[in-house]
Amino acid sequence: MSTSIAPALAADNSIFNTTQLDGKYQNSQASPANSSAWGILWRYVTERRVDATPTKAIPVLPLTAAALDALPVEQDSVIRFGHSSVYMLVGGQRWLIDPVFSQRTSPFSFIGPKRFHQPPLNLNELDNIDGVLISHDHYDHLDKYSIGLLKDKVKHFVVPEGVDQHLIDWGVKPERIQSLRWWQSAEFGELSITATPTQHFSGRGLFDGNQTLWASYVIDSPHKRIFFSGDSGYFDGFKQIGERFGPFDLTMMETGAYDKDWSAVHMTPEQTLQAHLDLRGQAMMPVHNATFDLAFHSWYEPLERISALSQQAGVELVTPKIGEVFKVGQHQPTEAWWRDLK
Repeated sequence: MSTSIAPALAADNSIFNTTQLDGKYQNSQASPANSSAWGILWRYVTERRVDATPTKAIPVLPLTAAALDALPVEQDSVIRFGHSSVYMLVGGQRWLIDPVFSQRTSPFSFIGPKRFHQPPLNLNELDNIDGVLISHDHYDHLDKYSIGLLKDKVKHFVVPEGVDQHLIDWGVKPERIQSLRWWQSAEFGELSITATPTQHFSGRGLFDGNQTLWASYVIDSPHKRIFFSGDSGYFDGFKQIGERFGPFDLTMMETGAYDKDWSAVHMTPEQTLQAHLDLRGQAMMPVHNATFDLAFHSWYEPLERISALSQQAGVELVTPKIGEVFKVGQHQPTEAWWRDLK
């Protein structure tokens, strides 16, 4: 399969271009003003939290590698593996987005947010994977353990600029990595993947803040067009992406881990809905929820709020269970499965 990097798409006409200051990447529209880590830690210690974690088992539909291989290649399909980890069969190719199979999203194995549920299958079972797509380098999106299991199996890794060095350090061969700036595209046969802007930040330690880029993605197959938001605060860039690439058959949108202390870099459900409308999306799948405790709201609040908002706005919301196959472009009813667990 041939691959190529397309030049920036009319980047000089966009107000949302990749910029750097003193070697650090910047958001084009606004600089996020987050509360200090100490202030947020103090809130975790002192604030009373309600239903931060589920008391009943989250439903997970078990999968096998054989079942994934048997999916019809002429039908684009997506499967949530948990949080923002998604399996895609697009244009006859099999891709993973932000695969995180570790028990915790943390630099340490013994402390940090722990999974509410297990993935629908063991990552060791997955051999038939064409590519991995990474949105940014935070621990709940870029998992060293998962990359280690995939590095010799996967043909292509698509990452924002700078994230390639993490992968190289972990043993991924450089020739397998495509590093993109915003508005650049990578072509894989008939499949096109374009990195698009988000309003977020990066870093895995105390001293590497914003040294790598963050991105959302447009995934264009011969059959359907899909958008993956990565992590982002709400900004006008969604409208520009929608004008350039929309409409989308499916948007997979960050819906969870929002808070007043980081409102510039994560969206409330109301903002998620507006971003979906800006993108000119058809069906919307909320991701970034129901797997890790990363905020102060209840674990089910993002799903409940986006469900009510979508119903009011007449937007097609799809909420498949973890491990459930969703066929893109088909009106496939899904359940409000979280309500039985509240």
